[in-house]
Amino acid sequence: MTGVRDYRLSLERSRQALVRTDRPAAFTMCGREWDLLPEVFAPIYSPATGIALDFLGLAEPSAETGPSGAPGALPPGSLLEIGSGTGVVAITAALAGCARVVAADINPAAVLNTAANAARHGVSGRVRAVRSDLFDRLGGEEKFDTVFWSSNYVLAPPEYRPRTMHERAYVDPGYAAHRRFLEGAPGLLAPGGTVLLHFSSRGDVPALRRIADGCGRRLDVVRRTVVREGEYEVEHMLLEVTPAADSARCPEVVR
Repeated sequence: MTGVRDYRLSLERSRQALVRTDRPAAFTMCGREWDLLPEVFAPIYSPATGIALDFLGLAEPSAETGPSGAPGALPPGSLLEIGSGTGVVAITAALAGCARVVAADINPAAVLNTAANAARHGVSGRVRAVRSDLFDRLGGEEKFDTVFWSSNYVLAPPEYRPRTMHERAYVDPGYAAHRRFLEGAPGLLAPGGTVLLHFSSRGDVPALRRIADGCGRRLDVVRRTVVREGEYEVEHMLLEVTPAADSARCPEVVR
């Protein structure tokens, strides 16, 4: 495997993000200051978090009057974010009007980081940070208006075992996590709710589509953008996940 989809490239990006001498204890994004703990994905070294905010209509730095209404924008109800990291997306959603936010991450340091930033920005009452491997620590009775994951979209070989929690933010061996997400996320929706997946061309789109087909899921492109990442141009996509029988959502299907 070579080029932008090479999982070894992403593993090196993970390593560099942890060891660089200028890694800060806090950073600025969306006009706000955020704590950054060791071993937690750093949004300043990747465009993914900023793109996710834009996709969700949350990118305005001082907008606390509700999401923007752009395609893919969050409704002001409840949000489950998978892979919360520092909590930027979850907390910005709460600041923008989401009444209930659950921020889940498999990395215990990320859970602490999200909780610290929720306290820092005064939304601890609306943002609950939980340690969970996707949905395994969530009560089945909880339902959400939006389930969102800015995923670890780089495909690693099925036999690869991440050496650190930080690597899990960059690669998904065999797309096992993506399969579980596609299978399980729709079951956590409130009536009329939406499952959204942030994916990119660093990942294997045909492989994701095959998994979706096997799970009985349809993937529709809600928004897309192309950004320069080092020597590569990378396409980012916001995908809506629906049952395969539901074909009325969007005309553009991931291929």
